[in-house]
Parts: sequence; C-alpha cells; structure tokens
Amino acid sequence: MQRLLMAQLAVLALTSVAAAGIDGIPGASSAALGGLVAFLPNVFFAWCVFRAQGARYSKAIVNNFYRAEAGKFGLTAALFTLVFIAVPPSNPTFFFGAYVVTLFVHWLGPWLVKRPSHT
Repeated sequence: MQRLLMAQLAVLALTSVAAAGIDGIPGASSAALGGLVAFLPNVFFAWCVFRAQGARYSKAIVNNFYRAEAGKFGLTAALFTLVFIAVPPSNPTFFFGAYVVTLFVHWLGPWLVKRPSHT
C-alpha cells in the first residue's frame, strides 16, 4: 500500500509541475489541490485499514475496512467542499485533471502492491 501511496504522491507532484509549466502558479496550485483531494482520503483509508493485522484480528480488519471506506467518502466530500468554498481553484481543468489522474494510479495497484510469495 505504501508503494501505491508514493506513486500517487509522485503523480500529484508531476501534474503540479506540468500545470506550472503551462499556466504558472495558479495552474500548479489548482493541480496540487485536485491531487490532494484524491490523495489525502487514500492516506486516511490506508491508515484505518492497516491498523490491525493478523488472523486473530480478521473481524477488526473487516470492520476497519468498512469504516475506512465510509470515512474516505466523507473526507472526499468534505475536501471538495472546503476547496470550493475556501480556496476556489483558479483553473478547474487542472484541478479535476489532477484529481482524476491521481485516482487512476489505483489501476496500477496490482503492479505496485507487493504480493507475498506462496511458493
């Protein structure tokens, strides 16, 4: 999970740098905000889910998963609201573009998350 979060952080940084090259500071800040709205709920999710590990904590892991997913959804909604009220993005294209690209990093999950060997 740590690799996936680091990949999301790298994509967030790359989209911000690309937006800065195209639109300057306003574009970079819009892209950074969009990336953070996608990244921070995933950090919260990972923290909640992976607090308990081991077979004897299987019920706690399942409960943590559902709580984490609900919290992730709520945090995403709260961050969108906060951004649009407190710091409206100057370039919505960069904001939503960075948000979507950061979310798409999850598609790389099977290649980024280290799987244990069963041999």
